[in-house]
Amino acid sequence: MCDARYSVMRIVIAGAHGQIARELGRLLVAADNDVAGLIRNADQVEDLELDRLAPVVLDLENSTTEDVTQVLTGADLAVFAAGAGPGSGIERKDSVDRAGAVLFAEAAELAGVPRLIQISSMGTDTVRDGQRPDGLSDAMYAYLAAKLAAEEDLTARDGLDWTIIRPGGLTNGEATGRVDLAADVGRNTIPRQDVAAVLAELIASRRGGGQVLGLVSGTESIADAVAGLPVAL
Repeated sequence: MCDARYSVMRIVIAGAHGQIARELGRLLVAADNDVAGLIRNADQVEDLELDRLAPVVLDLENSTTEDVTQVLTGADLAVFAAGAGPGSGIERKDSVDRAGAVLFAEAAELAGVPRLIQISSMGTDTVRDGQRPDGLSDAMYAYLAAKLAAEEDLTARDGLDWTIIRPGGLTNGEATGRVDLAADVGRNTIPRQDVAAVLAELIASRRGGGQVLGLVSGTESIADAVAGLPVAL
């Protein structure tokens, strides 16, 4: 049965074949939303169709703003869950985690999408203003710098009601349904399933607008944690 808090929406997820994004897509479809998933690899089409998402093969690294705007036109909400992924080079961390996010946000704004949720990373503040923690690898520095630049671009956009989520260390452990969700959270890990559940709750409740939120495993139920946030515009 569809959760009564959900109103049917058209939602577009970038990076829809990632582990968090696939779980989120399933949750949103189960709530009777119309969900499209952007993927780079045509081999992933069947997986998204099995999840009952509408697959859209579109490579953010090689697409124009017009291409992405066309896909986002008519959407009620967009989610940026794309990333270069572990093992990718420094250049791809910039071209996907920064430039891809900026392109997606720009297209969402041009398409008139009211709200965008961006998945970022814990630790971005550690590289702000040129800082570099001791022992941080070149690849991790590039990743955090790219995520920070994407955050700064999104928060400067007046045409979008945005929410930025900074998960802690991601695991494939079983979901606990208990989290710490706030602007300032301690270092911890979190199962990917719990991240997806928090995103689904943010969308369902329409809360968290204008917030940059850390997210780790904790003691508060997901529903209660999200209920304490302001309603999105």
